[in-house]
Amino acid sequence: MPLMQRARLGSSTWLLLLRSAAVVGQLVTIFAVWVLADLDVAYLPLLGLVALTATTNVIYALWLTRKKPAATVEPSDELSRPEAIGMKGPVGRLANATDDPSSLLVDIDDDASKSAGWIAWALMLLDLVTLTAMLHLTGGTQNPFCFFYLVNLSVGGVMLRPYRAWTLTLVAVIGFALLLLFSTALPELLDTNIDAASNIHRLGQMIAFTACSAVITYFVTRTSGELRMRETQLLEAQATEAANRQLEGLTTLAAGAAHELATPLSTIDVIVRELFRHLDGIEKPASVEEDLQLIDGQLEHCRQILQRMRAASGDSTTGRWDETTVGELIDVALDGVRQPHRVDVIDAAPEIEDRPLWVPQEAVAQAIRNLIHNGLDASDRDKNVVLESRVDDGVLQLIVTDSGCGMSEDVLERIGNPFYTTKDPGRGIGLGIFLTRNVVKKLGGQLKMDSTPGVGTTARIILPIRPPAN
Repeated sequence: MPLMQRARLGSSTWLLLLRSAAVVGQLVTIFAVWVLADLDVAYLPLLGLVALTATTNVIYALWLTRKKPAATVEPSDELSRPEAIGMKGPVGRLANATDDPSSLLVDIDDDASKSAGWIAWALMLLDLVTLTAMLHLTGGTQNPFCFFYLVNLSVGGVMLRPYRAWTLTLVAVIGFALLLLFSTALPELLDTNIDAASNIHRLGQMIAFTACSAVITYFVTRTSGELRMRETQLLEAQATEAANRQLEGLTTLAAGAAHELATPLSTIDVIVRELFRHLDGIEKPASVEEDLQLIDGQLEHCRQILQRMRAASGDSTTGRWDETTVGELIDVALDGVRQPHRVDVIDAAPEIEDRPLWVPQEAVAQAIRNLIHNGLDASDRDKNVVLESRVDDGVLQLIVTDSGCGMSEDVLERIGNPFYTTKDPGRGIGLGIFLTRNVVKKLGGQLKMDSTPGVGTTARIILPIRPPAN
């Protein structure tokens, strides 16, 4: 890939490379005129102007190497930035661009210094003055290369703030007016007869027009392409921000519910313990003993549910990573599954079962449970859900396959959105896939779902395998 293409549009490096290309182009043009056209032109002053551009470009390159790169847009009024009003993160940075589209491109942002934009403006101003001087020495407005005023202004419009770009336009207009009044005439450019001199003029016009057209088209296409890319990034950042806000609200609700339910459950637990103590040694119906055992078992089940709610809500348990194995992780996941007899676990090879893992075990186990429960709800009562584990190239795949009715492409695209569910009322609120996807994403993994209407759905949790910490 060419160096110019790798440099980000509007960056300091991009301007540096552009001016370097201009120096090369000017030298080639002067050499071609000297060798091919043999025009009576002041070559030494022209070479001096090229040397001036080259020298300032070298100084600019040295200045850039001494600056520390920073990912900030060109300095402007700090109070107008989204960060100043509390908009932070990727959305804030991209919103800064949408408030002023030119800030997408005024990227003299390889530099943290506020002087970067002014230096770029000064260099472009110098380039306009240099172009005017060159045209003055080579025929003025009759020189076909006066088209390059438009190229310089296009570059300024792409890279600079509007008020700086307009100052360049003013300078260009003044320069063109001076060329109309004062310039060194070249007889070859004034001759309109169809002879060799006229052919040279026309050839120069064609070359200049082609070069200008190509450069301007390049600028416009690059600009529009980057605008579309930034717009896509902004939409993605906004979607991520909205999903994070929804998740924060849900986790807060879950944590609050778990905290509130803990108190009455603790009270019930104390009462049950007291009943066990008072009835110990006293003759009582077997049904009473069975009821107390049932209540005690359900209390334990409630405690496990609350623990999972805290884990899913971002409580302290989610910060705890566990040293485990693939087999142990699956056992923990199956421990809290409804109707475990309807889950067929495909036995993995011993090297997979014993593969060490370093994961927040309860959070991942709950994610697997969510997929299993969805599969059980989607399948008929006489059909089972299949759970399979695979390890390929340092990646763990946990695959849950059901025999339900499957999902259409439209439903598959929407599944995982909070509160979106295809279940009957009272059987789910549409959070299982949403929470599972967020857990997997935070661990650097992916949740992939494939479904065939009338056949069933396959959900894959794909996680990078991290070895246990020392």
